[in-house]
Amino acid sequence: MQRTAFLIDGAFFLARYRKVWDERDAGDARTVAKTLFGMTLEHLKALDRPRESLYRIYFYDCPPLSKSFIKPVSGDTIDFGRTGAAAFRRDLHDQLRRQRKMALRLGRLAERGEWQLKRGSYQQLRDGNLEWGDLGDEHFEPEMRQTQVDMMIGLDIASFAYKKQVDQIILVAGDADFIPAAMLARNEGVDFILDPMWQGISPDLHEHIDGLQSVCPRPF
Repeated sequence: MQRTAFLIDGAFFLARYRKVWDERDAGDARTVAKTLFGMTLEHLKALDRPRESLYRIYFYDCPPLSKSFIKPVSGDTIDFGRTGAAAFRRDLHDQLRRQRKMALRLGRLAERGEWQLKRGSYQQLRDGNLEWGDLGDEHFEPEMRQTQVDMMIGLDIASFAYKKQVDQIILVAGDADFIPAAMLARNEGVDFILDPMWQGISPDLHEHIDGLQSVCPRPF
């Protein structure tokens, strides 16, 4: 029986969502969750597979930051657990838990309690559109990174392949961290497809996947 598993890198998906749909409904967790489910059905349709072939959707993310920090310029305190971004993330996770055929995989955020300059602000400084003396709190963000997420994706891919649970995997991601797991899955006969949501990938990635397919609207 044909069975397809969808694996979604949550941080990547949400970043691309804002580019693809131009911030439309990007703060509405219910709409985002429905859009995600709709993408999986579009993939099945494009691959000429019935809806019954959907094995499960796996969404990999981290709980939102919930600590308080001292802002780097003003010295004011901000509680990230009370921000709109944190509320959206919690709501999104709750919406995903309610979706049929959905499995939520949560890692954790590792933070050092330090601030770093945002990439966009750094670019403005380089271009001369922003002066160092004009930097404010809004130009910085807490330094943090996801942990365990890539490992969980790799372990799930290996499990699907070795246990013959699926014959096809579609991964929504944009980096090359998945290559070792993709190679393993392909060696076990799994059809491995990458959906970068129209983001460009390096040419050498093509040799480690069986297909490249994006079903969301193409951003300009």
